[in-house]
Amino acid sequence: MPDPRLTLTRREWLTTLAATAIYPPLTARAADGKPMRGAFMILSTPYDVSGAVDYEGLARQVVFCDQCGIEGLVWPQNSSEQRHLSQAERLRGFEVLANANQGRAPALVLGVQADDTAGMLAYAKQAEALSPDAMVAIPPTTATSLEQFRNYYAALCGVTERPVFVQTSGGPDIELTIDFLVALAREFPQCGYVKEEYPPVQERMLELAAHRPNPIRSILGANFGRGWAYEMRLGTDGVMTGGVMYADIYAGLWDLHEQGRPDEVRDLYAKLLLMLNLDDLIPGVRLYVLRKRGLFKTVLSRGGEYSFTQLQIDEIEHRFAALAPHLRA
Repeated sequence: MPDPRLTLTRREWLTTLAATAIYPPLTARAADGKPMRGAFMILSTPYDVSGAVDYEGLARQVVFCDQCGIEGLVWPQNSSEQRHLSQAERLRGFEVLANANQGRAPALVLGVQADDTAGMLAYAKQAEALSPDAMVAIPPTTATSLEQFRNYYAALCGVTERPVFVQTSGGPDIELTIDFLVALAREFPQCGYVKEEYPPVQERMLELAAHRPNPIRSILGANFGRGWAYEMRLGTDGVMTGGVMYADIYAGLWDLHEQGRPDEVRDLYAKLLLMLNLDDLIPGVRLYVLRKRGLFKTVLSRGGEYSFTQLQIDEIEHRFAALAPHLRA
């Protein structure tokens, strides 16, 4: 019998995938059994009044995320200001997080990306020595071809047998095609985990879903979860994004989704969007919420220090109040 996909247009095929993707996939897990699905929060990097990294504040987020019930914590990525951190700061942060997460439920995912393969390997070797649950790597910014991408991830897989999340954005403007991602995962099974950010995101997720559970094992969204309610209905595996200040909300959304309660997902998601939409209106609102929730001592970033007018504070507090019944920590 001929393959029915050969008789469908690409749009018809994607529609068919969308109809079937709502059925739960096989659970992707790390070697120790921790799930590679769910709400993965990229931790923010806190700074003290001098501008130095506040490592106690970094560890504090681990405890907070565990209390919130999230599935994974990730550091450092772009939401962590990773490009503003020195190698020494990143490596010390690895150790702080590994120690803070011992005996806790969330999977620890360490970001080992660098501008080139040699730089990435310096991070990956140190990360591997700390036995995280997984690693994530943004493509190398100095690469000029998919072959160089392949060599970069191949070198990473030479260091670790743990899951490796391949991020599809953040490097040079070269598309990691679906064919490339599938071939990479076939060659290196560690790379069967994808953080999908390259447009059109949802269409690419559906194409990747056709290759689950082998070789593609997990497909996570990003972009602060702005498309997550839709992506959950498409049957993807979760989200990996900056948003630790709302970790309990992201965890609650995933729990509601797993319990088959889409109307409650919709309603809680709408309340989260009220906060996410403030990002474009009030600079530094995320830092305000991090300090409000006791996670940060300052509202400093390496991009500058933020201040807030009373009108801005009133708007943040008014919108945040809608989340109050859903907070866990």
